[in-house]
Amino acid sequence: MNDGDAAPSERALRLRDSRALLLAEVLLVAGLFLADAWHHVFFSKTPYLLLLGWVSLRLRGMRWRDVGFSAGPQWKTFALAGVLAGIVIEGLELFVTQPLLARATGQLPDLSDFTDLVGNLQLLMEVIAGAWILAALGEELVWRGWLLNRCADLFGRNRAGWIAALVVSSVAFGLAHAYQGSIGVTENIIDGALLAGVYFACGRNLLAPMVAHGITDTVDALIIFSGHYPGLTK
Repeated sequence: MNDGDAAPSERALRLRDSRALLLAEVLLVAGLFLADAWHHVFFSKTPYLLLLGWVSLRLRGMRWRDVGFSAGPQWKTFALAGVLAGIVIEGLELFVTQPLLARATGQLPDLSDFTDLVGNLQLLMEVIAGAWILAALGEELVWRGWLLNRCADLFGRNRAGWIAALVVSSVAFGLAHAYQGSIGVTENIIDGALLAGVYFACGRNLLAPMVAHGITDTVDALIIFSGHYPGLTK
């Protein structure tokens, strides 16, 4: 099991603590968010963030396995934990957090980008494939793998630092879903925090949150396909 804290070289430690590198990363992420808000990002932010994360890790003498991208001997346990966590997270979203938010605000997530999915089997297959490749794999590498650990470098890799890193990375994850409206952002902040919790519970191994993320997005896609997702209009 990889705890994401492999001993870096002296040069890597200097780079990890480099304010210039941190500033460059913040500016690049902020610029990407702004470009996406202005509809200048092709397809999705995730591949660009994935590339940025890879470069950031390499500059600090690290690889993806150093932040938990490793199956290891406990992969079956992590996979099962991911399935169970995905079911729990989806249930909380559909039956607890979303109804409470809807009651408090009178709004539901803006799913207008997904209306073409209703009854479209070919698009359903494409969306599910994207859910596992782009969201489950790509987003977990970016948000729980790279950004969460990078924030921990900044705040300190102690209990308080990891809590602060969880909050910042989860808020950023929620804002990355701004196209779903304020309720969608709030829901994704909660989901991001829960996925980070799964990551911590599994010794900072990414397999479980990847599986959980894939499960939740697949169930969402199936419900939207059926036309029964709360608040969905076509």
